[in-house]
Amino acid sequence: MILHSVVQFIFLLAGIVSLLASLFDWEWFFTADNASFLVKRLGRNGARLAYGTMGLTFIAAAIYFHCSINSL
Repeated sequence: MILHSVVQFIFLLAGIVSLLASLFDWEWFFTADNASFLVKRLGRNGARLAYGTMGLTFIAAAIYFHCSINSL
């Protein structure tokens, strides 16, 4: 059960960071090597939209996993 909680926390944390980075247009986030692929392909605003969507998806997945595991 501890491992499930850790995975849920990682999903939640990654989602929050991704969503906040897209909302506040964090320079360090979008100039990192990992994000540069999307920035080059989609442009800065497209990458912000993609990372915001991913952030919301990760947050929703963490909530879903939390609810489904606690109901067992």
